[in-house]
Amino acid sequence: MTLLTVDGLRVAYGSRKREVDVVHEVSFSIGKGETLALVGESGSGKSTIGKAIVGLTPVKSGSISLGGREITHMRGKARRLLASELQMIFQNPYGSLNPAMTVGSTLVEPLVAAGGLSRAEAGDRVAQLLHRVNLPADAAHRRPAAFSGGQRQRIAIARAVALQPSLIVCDEPTSALDVSTQAAVLDLLAELQKDLGVSYLFISHDLAVVRRFASRVMVLERGRVVEEGSTAKICTAPSHPYTAALVAAAPVPDPRIQRMRRESRLAERAGVVK
Repeated sequence: MTLLTVDGLRVAYGSRKREVDVVHEVSFSIGKGETLALVGESGSGKSTIGKAIVGLTPVKSGSISLGGREITHMRGKARRLLASELQMIFQNPYGSLNPAMTVGSTLVEPLVAAGGLSRAEAGDRVAQLLHRVNLPADAAHRRPAAFSGGQRQRIAIARAVALQPSLIVCDEPTSALDVSTQAAVLDLLAELQKDLGVSYLFISHDLAVVRRFASRVMVLERGRVVEEGSTAKICTAPSHPYTAALVAAAPVPDPRIQRMRRESRLAERAGVVK
């Protein structure tokens, strides 16, 4: 069953006289419990699409529907109420957490704001959330600066799932983490998806990460979709030159293959220079 539908999305930055399109007529859908990855280099428009979906960037034209409800230009109270259905995890967990607030206060706030829970009940729910993301209960009494990058991202994930949304936009959630921490966070997201049935729009520049996490991939170049399909197809038999270049640049665990790829790219560049 389709959960999110994006149809002909166009986003532009700048003034009316000097307007620049950064997303051009992009369309896609995400099913319930599915992960769709948006992949592209910096400036491809992938993060802009994520921000447009959660209402952080205005939409020039096109439509966005969640659960059959139009949310494209939803603002104010209606947008705040949508928080129980739609959340976002940002790339920089320290930047997305208030450094002056304890973790407990950060997690209690959306639970109380959504209504239905007292502060005491919300406090109990916070303890459950911290346990669910593998953090100790006393983490609630500390501030973000007391945690590592990976732990802060777990806090951000706990906040995102607190209201049990149907869709979470994950904007490069592991790119600021080391490889081992990255793998642990991806495992946590996969576990939460299995337990909660949540859908993910997973934004990344790294096809190696996408290969192990997403079921479908959509590739963006300068705000336009150049290729889309199953992860297996995109990563093993890309049809567009831009996608093929991304696949070739993605790191692989075998150092011998990685070295061969690097040498091949250097040889190609040398040939172009000649």
